[in-house]
Amino acid sequence: MSWPHQAGVLPPEADCFQERDAIHALDLASADQESPGARERCHILVGGGGVGKTQVAARHVRRLWREGDLDLLVWVNAAGPEAITEAYAQAAASVLGTHRRDPGQAAQTFLRWLGQDHGKRWLVVLDDVTQPADLHDLWPPQGPGGRTLVTTRNRDAAFLARGRARIEVGLFTPEESHDYLAGKLAVHGRADSTEEILALAEDFGHLPLALAQAVPYMVNKHLDCAAYRRRLADRRLVLHDVLADISGLPDGQRHTVAAAWSLSVDLADRLSPRGVARPLLEIAALLDPNGIPAPILDGWAVLDFVNRDGGAEIDPQDVTCALWNLHQLSLVDHTPGILHRTVRVHQLIQRAVREPLEPGRRWRLARTAADALADGWPDRERDADLARALRSNTDVLREHAEHALHRPEVHTVLYRAGHSLGENRQVAAAREHFDRLAATARRHLGGEHPDTLTARLDLAVWSGRSGDAKAAAALLAELLMPTLRVLGESHPQSLTVWRHLIDWREASGDRPGAATAAVRFLEHLKRVLGADHPLTLAQQASVRRRRHDA
Repeated sequence: MSWPHQAGVLPPEADCFQERDAIHALDLASADQESPGARERCHILVGGGGVGKTQVAARHVRRLWREGDLDLLVWVNAAGPEAITEAYAQAAASVLGTHRRDPGQAAQTFLRWLGQDHGKRWLVVLDDVTQPADLHDLWPPQGPGGRTLVTTRNRDAAFLARGRARIEVGLFTPEESHDYLAGKLAVHGRADSTEEILALAEDFGHLPLALAQAVPYMVNKHLDCAAYRRRLADRRLVLHDVLADISGLPDGQRHTVAAAWSLSVDLADRLSPRGVARPLLEIAALLDPNGIPAPILDGWAVLDFVNRDGGAEIDPQDVTCALWNLHQLSLVDHTPGILHRTVRVHQLIQRAVREPLEPGRRWRLARTAADALADGWPDRERDADLARALRSNTDVLREHAEHALHRPEVHTVLYRAGHSLGENRQVAAAREHFDRLAATARRHLGGEHPDTLTARLDLAVWSGRSGDAKAAAALLAELLMPTLRVLGESHPQSLTVWRHLIDWREASGDRPGAATAAVRFLEHLKRVLGADHPLTLAQQASVRRRRHDA
């Protein structure tokens, strides 16, 4: 054997590799290690699945090797303790000539040698470590001649100790996403516009793994960015349908985007409290990726669902622990300090979690999320930030689960979100919200279902309040007879439609029409409630005032 020596195989460098902040941080930390008083000989690259931790590590290692800073490089695919032990045993055989039947003994011999003063500069890379327990008795020693580099999705504090430092690896910046996609497409003679490239990168949430797997799919299917984005938005298609499959993954990748997080989800769900992390992530996958208020996930609706789902009683503290488990495995970002956006989930993790759900479970999850939002909505909105967060989560939930929110009836959270817009002086948005709700309710339930009639009433009211009194009056005139027929002539909502019809005809300048409606309403009240009913007497007084004013 000659020096320098490499044990293990580095992954091929990604085409159109992007220099990133994590690489500069790692190079800077490595330079500091050269000083005699360096305290940190081990660095841990942490980030979610698909952010490029392995590529960052490999780029750093190649630089050290190229510049002659290493005598020994050991690259370990650290899928578990057995894989790590076997890699150490192979290194012992190639470096020390140690051939033992027991890989564990050979591995320990190699680790002891690393700790000796032999003058060799070594680096051990432990790539994709699942959990700290996998490194029990397998951590390389700390000494002046050696360094260790770990990549992992796991934020477990047990990874950190004296002499170890953590470096976060995040998503591409928009500029990195653009440069990567533009470079990859140029290889194939493609030149999409900057705007379309950036929009595509945004659709993928700037996840490096997804962008890498998108390009071969685009090229093979002869799609430009705009056409590809339309295909991505097609809800009939799943991730497997719109990205490269396992047979065509680039850059030596081993997992598709859809499969990138499955092991992490399984591990999070096995952590205590067992069986809680997965249903929480499934609920979060239906909500706003940019932030979910914490009370939504630890309220009675979610607790009740998880209790019935797993058969064990849990409390809000268990939910908090499970959220931290998901955070630890880089499946969510849990930041209690951000009150109304406490839990964030990458949009592709959400999609990968949503798509395999069977319809019945997806319906139950959606109704649970809607119950949680409705329960967490204050009667009086004093906090504008909370109201915005609740509305945005409701909007996202409706996009992912429209059917569930209309069956067997329209969920109350859809009405609440619309009124929240109006109460916060966004009257045009409230009108638009109820216009859409009336249409979807009609499509799912029929034009004369009570919930559809309620949505049509709200549409009329917010049309008037947005300044279109004529439209409000016309909508109410159309609504009156179906409401009387379906709900009954004395139903409170029927009487409300009458009153609004009179008021909005008056507001639109149609005084004769308002007067006619007022007289008809009085006759209606006398017939269904009686001449002496308080509402009848009040309407009689109103008619007299109108005649006097006229």
